[in-house]
Amino acid sequence: MCGIAGIVANFEISGSLYWALHALQHRGQESGGISTYDNEIVHKYKGFGLVSEIFASGILQNLSGKTGLGHVRYPTTGGSKPENIQPFNFLFRNHSLSIVHNGNLINTNELRHEYEGRGHIFSTTSDTEVIAAILANEIIHGHTIDEAISFCMRNIRGSYAVIFMLDGVLYAFRDPLGIKPLCFGEFENGGHIVASESVALDAVGAKLLRDVVPGESICLKAGNVSPHRIMTVKSPAHCVFEYIYFARADSVIDGISVYDVRQKTGVLLAGESPAKADIVSPVPDSGTAAATGYASTSGIPFREALIKNRYIGRTFIMSTQTKREMAVRMKLNPVRGHITGKSVVLVDDSIVRGTTSRHIIALVREFGANEVHLRVASPPIIAPCYLGTDFPTREELISNRKSVVEVRKAIEATSLGHISLEGLIKAIGVPYSHLCTGCLTGKYPLAIDGEEEDFHGIEMIDPYKSSGL
Repeated sequence: MCGIAGIVANFEISGSLYWALHALQHRGQESGGISTYDNEIVHKYKGFGLVSEIFASGILQNLSGKTGLGHVRYPTTGGSKPENIQPFNFLFRNHSLSIVHNGNLINTNELRHEYEGRGHIFSTTSDTEVIAAILANEIIHGHTIDEAISFCMRNIRGSYAVIFMLDGVLYAFRDPLGIKPLCFGEFENGGHIVASESVALDAVGAKLLRDVVPGESICLKAGNVSPHRIMTVKSPAHCVFEYIYFARADSVIDGISVYDVRQKTGVLLAGESPAKADIVSPVPDSGTAAATGYASTSGIPFREALIKNRYIGRTFIMSTQTKREMAVRMKLNPVRGHITGKSVVLVDDSIVRGTTSRHIIALVREFGANEVHLRVASPPIIAPCYLGTDFPTREELISNRKSVVEVRKAIEATSLGHISLEGLIKAIGVPYSHLCTGCLTGKYPLAIDGEEEDFHGIEMIDPYKSSGL
């Protein structure tokens, strides 16, 4: 649950990195940072808050260089501590290493224990530092960068999209299942950018070339991109929740328009779970595209029953339930004229704990709605995520503890309907075997202690074979 970006160009790049991170702000609102290289030293700045708050006037001018990377963070592994703010920057054996990571390793503790046994001292509680330790250790022992990346990918398990800068050269690699998104593009006047989502490329005027292939590493240097396929799988396991909620609607992930997926979920949801109502309204913003699809298919007029205060962050990724509940009323305000005396279909992306849904429904009723039918553009979330989305424990997931009827009663909706798993897969447009649906099925694409595995075979191939552009 983070956003990462890296740029190598023939111009000063701190401003472009700023705007790329700004476009990725939805992926993390706790902290952020930028590191740049000016052919001599690494310049760095990071802190808690939003991108616009961290990089106040004058700071970007001090981040000189034509190569750099940045990060916006929401913590999954490691706590909310200053030392866990990325990028991480290290000096060793006359090398400078800066690194950012989106994802979650499931063997962090084992790897930390192994490298501590070798004398490595960790200064953070983040799994990103474990990745850095592996890369640095391989380089120290005389291995090439390609060999170091290959060794790292063979030893870490979980989800990861990584960008690192070694002595001013930019590298990126993606886990063999492609759980977390990563893409790259080029600037018209020279240079390249690699980032979590295509919206970061749009923000800086770069052209999307393609996604980093699962199991691939790329080197970006002097205007050239050198790709190497290191690992391959029988089928990928792209995170289904990126399409449901996490990615921005205007992103294209692994060749698929996120907006189109969400609109199609609304179309299919209208057929699977119809309702008699006066208006269809989204829970903004992640429910908007699905609501347009639901309205067009059902014939019920689309109206905004709730207006979003865009200065309030995403409530799902806020750190405590109290903050989430307070943010709902601050974030959403009803349009009285659209809902008073009306039957309303509210379309939302998902139900996690259920408390936010209950507060939203209560708010709409408070302003005069006769009926509130909740339609959800994802199946019930019944299991935690171990691979980078900060879902709570099974005990906190309302759909793990209750049936759909029981959830409807708990959130006090007139009716409740979810899209089916089959409908969601159809909307995304790829086979079920190409997705990680662990949060929806309780079956995961990697072996996780105590959980059922939905195996995706992984194998090593020649780490120096070019995958081509």
